[in-house]
Amino acid sequence: MKSENVVVERTYNAPIDKVWSAITDVNEMRNWYFKLEDFKPKVGFKFDFLGGPEEGVQYLHLCEVTEVVEGKKITYSWRYDNYPGNSFVTWELFDKGDQTLLRLTHTGLETFAGLGAEFEKTSFNGGWTYFVHTALKGYLEPES
Repeated sequence: MKSENVVVERTYNAPIDKVWSAITDVNEMRNWYFKLEDFKPKVGFKFDFLGGPEEGVQYLHLCEVTEVVEGKKITYSWRYDNYPGNSFVTWELFDKGDQTLLRLTHTGLETFAGLGAEFEKTSFNGGWTYFVHTALKGYLEPES
């Protein structure tokens, strides 16, 4: 089985602590990400949420934080209730002074092979590109 990864990068005009807070504080995440009931950047923390195409099926996502490097990196598992497969989403931050480079990597997409178009790499690439380049940018840089 061929490894399928999505990598999306963006540099924000925001300091690293502001970006870290945006991707780990549930009150901030609700403004640009999914409507999470709760989230904690702590290994072992489990969370779930509904998500999917606006006019399509909403899938229950089941996630668990697997790695935290405070202020720099967080990884969580990403799977779906009643579907086979398990993948991992990693958010890495790189301090560039007044700016921050974010690299999002979603690995293990090959474990969703054969589940349909919404589980293919192009779908994940489109979704993560939206969150990194549009939603999070709009939250961090509202004036631009």
